[in-house]
Amino acid sequence: MPISLECQRCAACCRWPGEVRLTDDEVAKIAAFMEMQEPDFIEQHLRLRHDRKGLALKEQANHSCIFLEGGNCAIQPVKPQQCQEFPNRWVNLLWGKVPLEVMRKEYPMLFACSAFKDFLKNPPADT
Repeated sequence: MPISLECQRCAACCRWPGEVRLTDDEVAKIAAFMEMQEPDFIEQHLRLRHDRKGLALKEQANHSCIFLEGGNCAIQPVKPQQCQEFPNRWVNLLWGKVPLEVMRKEYPMLFACSAFKDFLKNPPADT
């Protein structure tokens, strides 16, 4: 049975360096939410992905998400699927398959996440 953690909106994942990849539909949805024309939105807020196969959100100088304002996501109602899936996608891919020490080293953003910290206090007994 998959692990399902409820996001506590701590924004720890938003402060972590990384690449938030967007689909064309997400680009359109976020641009509309921000009341921007797509070309302007792309120019101001997106960059070419590292693999050069699409677009990703730009980061602030401190590597946090361009849409992190204070402790809140400025695009919360339309945030990308990748953001919506954190931390559950990672936990379900790793939990019980990768030693905790390796997870801590390779995926430190999980250990900054409030929902994952709570999960670690009382993990499932069968794993």
